[in-house]
Amino acid sequence: MLDTDLAELYGVKTLRLNQQVRRNADRFPADFLFRLTNQEVAALRSHFAILKTGRGRHRKYPPLAFTEHGAVMAATILSSPRAAAMSVYIVRAFVRLRALLETNAQLARKLDALEKSVAVMDANTKRQFKELRAVVFALATPPTKEQ
Repeated sequence: MLDTDLAELYGVKTLRLNQQVRRNADRFPADFLFRLTNQEVAALRSHFAILKTGRGRHRKYPPLAFTEHGAVMAATILSSPRAAAMSVYIVRAFVRLRALLETNAQLARKLDALEKSVAVMDANTKRQFKELRAVVFALATPPTKEQ
C-alpha cells in the first residue's frame, strides 16, 4: 500500500506519516517497507491520463510502499485516533484469520483419524471420502504468494 493511501486511511497527511516513519526507522525493516524505484513510479503515472498542474502537485521523491506488517507498524507510530482504531481492526482481522486456518487444520486432522479408524469402506465411499479430505486439506493449507 502506498504512503499516500495509508495516510488517507489513517487520517493523517502523507508528510506526517513519512516523518514518523523516518523518526522510527528501526521499526521498519526491509520486509515492512520499501521505496518505489523511478521505473515503478513511471509505471504508476502511466495509469493516470492527466496529471494535475501547478507547483507542488508532484512528489519530489518516489513514494514508500508498505507491506501488511508495515501498515500495522505505521498505525502504532501515529497518534491519530483513526490510526489507533485501524490498528486494532487490523490486529483483530489477523487473529480471526489465524483462528479460521486453525479450525480447518483441526478438521483435517480429524478426517485423517476417521479414515484410519474406518477399516472397511466400499469403493464409492472411499472415493467420496478422499474427495472430501482433499477439499478440507486445500482449505487448511495457507495460500502461497503466487495465488
